[in-house]
Amino acid sequence: MEQLTLTTPALLFSAISLIMLAYTNRFLAYASVIRNLHDKYLEKKDDSLLRQIQNLKLRLNLTRWMQIFGITSLLFCVLTMFLIYVGYQLIAVWAFGFGLILLLLSLILLIREIQISAEALKHHIADIEEHLNKKKL
Repeated sequence: MEQLTLTTPALLFSAISLIMLAYTNRFLAYASVIRNLHDKYLEKKDDSLLRQIQNLKLRLNLTRWMQIFGITSLLFCVLTMFLIYVGYQLIAVWAFGFGLILLLLSLILLIREIQISAEALKHHIADIEEHLNKKKL
């Protein structure tokens, strides 16, 4: 096995930082949409709004876990660099491996969240198409 150097975990810093920025933007967008839907629901107690809020709640939770795994992955990269610096190579390899697994989990959750988002958009499109078909009749 090749020796793990300080540059290997450092390479992940920019990637993880960009991923975390994207996750944070998703989180903020969901929070904003939920607030708007909440206000609309208080005005008219529509069940479709409740379903949208529940869907967004699930997506918000997934995004939160994506952030937690991503941040923890970054922490393990920093720990790896420290362990390499102080000469604990074997522990550093394990810490880096664990950090990669956490990043992988974060990305798997992102895939699931995207699937849920796409399904929700399909429902919106179907509602619009149904409304347009009623107008034509």
